[in-house]
Amino acid sequence: MTKDQKIIKNRLGLLELAKQLGNVSQACKILGYSRDSFYRYKELHETGGEAALADISKKKPIVKNRVEPEIEEAVVQLAIDQPAWGQVRVSNELRKRSKFISPGGVRSVWLRHDLEVFKKRLKALEAKVAQEGIVLTEDQVAAMERAKQEKEAHGQIETEHPGYLGSQDTFYVGTLKGVGRIYQQTFIDTYTRVAFAKLYDRKNALVAADTLNDRVVPFFEEEGIPLLRILTDRGTEYCGNREHHEYQLFLAIEDIDHTKTKARSPQTNGICERFHKTILQEFYQITFRKKIYQTVEELQADLDEWIAYYNQERPHSGRYCYGKTPTQTFQDSKHLAEEKMLDSTLQTVS
Repeated sequence: MTKDQKIIKNRLGLLELAKQLGNVSQACKILGYSRDSFYRYKELHETGGEAALADISKKKPIVKNRVEPEIEEAVVQLAIDQPAWGQVRVSNELRKRSKFISPGGVRSVWLRHDLEVFKKRLKALEAKVAQEGIVLTEDQVAAMERAKQEKEAHGQIETEHPGYLGSQDTFYVGTLKGVGRIYQQTFIDTYTRVAFAKLYDRKNALVAADTLNDRVVPFFEEEGIPLLRILTDRGTEYCGNREHHEYQLFLAIEDIDHTKTKARSPQTNGICERFHKTILQEFYQITFRKKIYQTVEELQADLDEWIAYYNQERPHSGRYCYGKTPTQTFQDSKHLAEEKMLDSTLQTVS
């Protein structure tokens, strides 16, 4: 979905909500718009249809003022080859190659390609290494080592390939009339960001294990990739005596290692936390205004549709996704897990 399509969808949602509620002020308050904006969107929609709701940019790019394509390509390539270089250094290095572009011009190119800061350039390098298997230069290795040290200092998760580490957490959805409290069990592959979510009317070890058994493990088995390790918090649904704890017993049977987050540090499971914010804003807050659910099964059906969209259609800016969908990232990086499996097999044979 493009930026314009998202804008149109949001503004149509405002018009539709006001129509359903019969109250413009209330609709504007819920979705965070002013009444002036509502009436402006309404007039645009009545005169020009949905297309008229798109933003009309007052600042149009002057294409003839852009650098030549070969220079732009050289700037992007240098951002990958030398992610630690700043815009002045890049401008000077290209000048040596008879490619003339100012430091400001370098930054403009970086902005167009989402490479304007060191972390983004490094992310582009990591994605290219992971998916194309390129041989790193000494400068690239040094840049990646520097970034690794910074991540370790801030407690960021290290993950090497699909199935290397999954993240699981419990999310409180809300209360359904006639049903009671609803909880979501969330699982995310930390490398590809492929996500799974299942709803329950309780939170305990049995439902935590059921999500893995019903959704997660079958997916990895179908793809031929083993799930090696899972990261969870220290909630009672995930931690307990193995002999009397369904979740711990399931992990033991499936030979999956279990890592727990640092006590009182939910940010160490930040991938799930960020996903919960996304699903709250893009699914639950919208769907609960459109529809009244009577059962968990009804809500699960709509949730499954959104999860399919999230995995297969929604571009992701995760560390190894780099604008691709989680499913596409998984397929493009499966060979990394397969190579690890092959290495392990050869070591065992020898």
